[in-house]
Amino acid sequence: MLLFKPLTTLLMGAFLLVGTSYAETKWDMPTPYGDGVHHTKNVRQFADELNKQTKGELKIVVHSGASLIKHPEIHRAVRTGQVPIGEMFMGLLGNDNPIFKADNIPFLASDFTSAKRLWDATRPSIEKALEKDGLKLLYAVPWPPQGFYTKKPISSAADLEGLKMRAYSPTTSRLAVLLKATPTTVQTPEIPQAFSTGIIDAMVTSPSTGVSSQSWDYVTDYTDTQAWIPKNMVIVNMRAFKRLDQEIQQAVMKAAASAETRGWEMAQTETATKTATLAENGIKVANPSGRLKADLKAIGKTMGDEWAKEAGALGKEILSTYQ
Repeated sequence: MLLFKPLTTLLMGAFLLVGTSYAETKWDMPTPYGDGVHHTKNVRQFADELNKQTKGELKIVVHSGASLIKHPEIHRAVRTGQVPIGEMFMGLLGNDNPIFKADNIPFLASDFTSAKRLWDATRPSIEKALEKDGLKLLYAVPWPPQGFYTKKPISSAADLEGLKMRAYSPTTSRLAVLLKATPTTVQTPEIPQAFSTGIIDAMVTSPSTGVSSQSWDYVTDYTDTQAWIPKNMVIVNMRAFKRLDQEIQQAVMKAAASAETRGWEMAQTETATKTATLAENGIKVANPSGRLKADLKAIGKTMGDEWAKEAGALGKEILSTYQ
């Protein structure tokens, strides 16, 4: 009996050790944006919900503001397993596969209802494209519609000619070229310095980014063109996902579905509140003139035609489903 008791204790200790190891599964999650942006708030809520649903068996540690991995490197980091999960701007992958920039076509879907229909039409193709890289899509959430930040009022595309315009994706680079501006790659955390040092003097982005980067310190005007509604997506390494217990996998997908629904609602609220914040801080918020609308729609037609040609049969199928 004396011999049995230590053996029992040893076995129990081993069991607890295994249990503790399993309970401490931790995923580091890089995200490019600051804590004040609705995407980051949503990611943190997603992580908190998962921690509660799994009773600590899966803990996601969010690293915001590109503090762990720079934005352009997040896709590769998740694909190679450097980190198991990450958030990124979907359009960044547009050069690899045109399907990822369907939501960047100006004026194709410039309100949230249309944007949701476009997402429903493109999601299956996005999932298949990610699977080829060993990745799984968890959810996607939109930004507010995009507008132009400038140091003076603009009334036509001609007012943007010759400016150094921030580019953050293949689509925004192409847009700058068509506007006869100079595209300059600048990541979100670098925006204030880029303006203050003259690297850029205009940008097209959301009210969220305008507020988080305190755009009133370096521009005077925001033209609310509502050109398009791009999205961020949260992706996970497929191998890392499959290593999870089946119940934990289900919890991840359940939390992801909730995050997507919540994120779309947050984006709409974000649009109104952050546009108001711009005005409260002295930015002149204006609707686009008829001439500027016409100029941008013509450019949007060109970019839409280019995308459809690049995407081929799949692009036509997506547009047909959407329309």
